Parts: sequence; structure tokens; C-alpha cells
Amino acid sequence: MHARTIAFPLALVLSAHVAAVLAQSYPSRPPRLIVGFTPGGGVDINARVLASKLSELLPQQVIVENRPGAGTNIANEYVAKSAPDGYTLLFNSPAVVINMSLYRNPPYDALRDFAGVSVFSESTNILVVPASLSARSLRELVALARERPGALNYSSAGAGSTQHLAAELFKLRSGTSIVHIPYKGSAPSIAALLAGEVQLSFINPVAVGPHVKSGRLRALAVAGAKRTELMPEVPTMKEAGVEGVEVPLWFGLLAPAATPRGTVRALAAAVAKAANSPDTRKRLLEQGAEPVGSAPEEFDRQLREEVARWAEVVKISGARAD
Repeated sequence: MHARTIAFPLALVLSAHVAAVLAQSYPSRPPRLIVGFTPGGGVDINARVLASKLSELLPQQVIVENRPGAGTNIANEYVAKSAPDGYTLLFNSPAVVINMSLYRNPPYDALRDFAGVSVFSESTNILVVPASLSARSLRELVALARERPGALNYSSAGAGSTQHLAAELFKLRSGTSIVHIPYKGSAPSIAALLAGEVQLSFINPVAVGPHVKSGRLRALAVAGAKRTELMPEVPTMKEAGVEGVEVPLWFGLLAPAATPRGTVRALAAAVAKAANSPDTRKRLLEQGAEPVGSAPEEFDRQLREEVARWAEVVKISGARAD
């Protein structure tokens, strides 16, 4: 069963756990959500939406702390080695599992060192190009890249990000040669695209939407199984002519593995309640994301499945950490 289908019942069923843990004085100080990207990107934006709502639901302010670098490994390692008390939490995307196969010796183990709390929301990445680029469709971009192998560059939020893997799959499926230029987060990646330093990028609509609306960037295709409600006129990669480029993107909360299950369940209930509150649902949908609010057991299972899935994607695409 998909996580969204049980989000409301989850919030109700686990509300007792919230009360029980809060009765034990958790949280007695501000919890921190550690984000492995710079401010302004899709992960950071979702983290701040969640933190704002959690600050209303919990008796403490929830703080977002950015620790970018090494494809989120700096943030991942920091949280993995933090005290398992529910006060230092990781807010990340599939990067946390992608890095398990992208890096030769990652400084953490996604399955051993983390307990999944809840997937807050999910979205996708959109292939965008500067408005000044001659390619006005995906087919024209592929033709341009084939005419000039190695001449076009693409930006990403860093090695191991879904942006990176989506672009590598695109290169593989389209038979093109495009150079990867990694940045430390979506914001500098978008800035490079706007400045004309790179010619394309796969970026979450949460972060890139305003630039597409303003006309500075052109959206060519969605790297997902369906179109996004934020830009319903933009076709999927398959509809636009390139199959096999579907890279799901989620935004979720994780805790150090030894965090008490009562705390994990209380946090999951709070995330589910936050995700499905009317105001948060509206904010997410307006930004091209959909609320989820999954149970810890579901998220743990998803993490196990994705470690294996992304290992295969990394192998097929030939992607590697820069």
C-alpha cells in the first residue's frame, strides 16, 4: 500500500504515542534537522516547510541546520554518529542511499546507522535549460548533444544526488555525451544554469518553478512516471521521446539507529500530521510536491529496497562520485 493512502490513519493511530513521549518531556530542547545541501534547494525547502509545521505541533522550535558537502556525506555521517536521543535528525533525499554504491567507502551505512522516521513528501526532477539555448524540446536537445559530444555541461546538486543520477541515466538512454559539473546544492546549481555556465540540469520543481515561470529557464521533460501538477504542460521523458529515465524523489526524516522506538514513532506521527495538515498540503502541492507521512516500518523497508535499486542504477549508468 502506498504511504499516502495511510497517512491520515497513521496520524490518528500514533497520536497516543506522541502524547506518551511528550509526557516524558521530549522534546525538552529544540530538535535539529540536519540538511546536507545549501539553502534554497528542494531538500532544504521541504525541510523548512516541515520544521515550521513541527514547531507548531511540538512544544519546541525545530531548527534546520545546513551542513553541505561530499554529496550529503558530511551531514549523513554527522547524524549517524550523533547521540540517538531524537535531537539530531537527518532530513535527506535518496542521496542517503545512492551514496552507498556511488562512493567506494562511504562514512556511514544507510541501513545500519539510521532508523527511518517518515517520508514527508515526494516529487520529481525536471530537465531544464536556459531560455537562451537553441533547443526548445527534448528531441532538439538530444540532437544538439549528439552533434556536439562533450561540449554541453550539466549541473547537479552534487555527486550522488538524484539530479546527478537522472542526468547520467538520460545520457545512457539518449546516447549522448554531456559533462557533469557538480555543485554543493541546488541553489548554486541553478545559479550556474541561469548564468549560462552549464546548458542543462535536472532540478526539483520546488526550486526551479519560479525561474521557469519567469521565462529565464525552459522546462523540457519530467524525469518521472507522470507529469507534475506544478507544470502539467511539461511532458514526461517517455512522452518526449526518451524512455527509461524515471528517478523518483522523496524527502524524508531519519534518526540515528539506536534512537528509542517511542521517540521515532512520536516523530513519525508528528511528520504525518504535519504533511497532511491543510496548510502544509497546499504549500507542498503548490511547489510540485505531494504529502506522504509514512510509518517508520514502511520507510525502513523503502530504504532497504532503494539501496539495492540505486546500486543497480549506478552500475548501469556508470556514475561515480567526483
